[in-house]
Amino acid sequence: MRKLKNNELDRLSVEDFKTSAKTPIIIILDNIRSLNNIGSVFRTSDAFLVEKIYLCGITATPPHKDIHKTALGSTDTVAWEYAENTLDVVEKLKNENVKICAIEQAENATMLNDFTPEANHKYALVFGNEVKGVAQDVVSKSDVVIEIPQFGTKHSLNISVSCGVVVWDVFSKLKKL
Repeated sequence: MRKLKNNELDRLSVEDFKTSAKTPIIIILDNIRSLNNIGSVFRTSDAFLVEKIYLCGITATPPHKDIHKTALGSTDTVAWEYAENTLDVVEKLKNENVKICAIEQAENATMLNDFTPEANHKYALVFGNEVKGVAQDVVSKSDVVIEIPQFGTKHSLNISVSCGVVVWDVFSKLKKL
């Protein structure tokens, strides 16, 4: 088996990415502190053709060298918008019939492996602050709370890891519909 070279990866150009059909997934970052986490979310969003990222509250916005370090140019491909208040974004998207999914540990949460997206629906995945998680008022307004099953001694994952796990899972399930 031979590793592929970069020129063999059939990557989209920035222009082709912007005009390609997107996955019906929106990401909402609720007060993310780490610029590296933000950049990683951009890269994951690029990889799975995420429609848009909302950067809310204290979440930093491009251009910033520390976001760019992990985003590797994906801030130029993935659509994004800043909003001061996460709850305002949630309410706006709910009015557009987007299903709001808080990624959090909560009472009556749906385990990720049990979550089944529906055809012809758009999903907004809300990822929260590295310490406090998704704000309670956002969790309360969500259509569903999705929890990533974890089995070790630590019951938390880095937000960029959580994003990668959840986006891949939802992307792969949507592709099967």
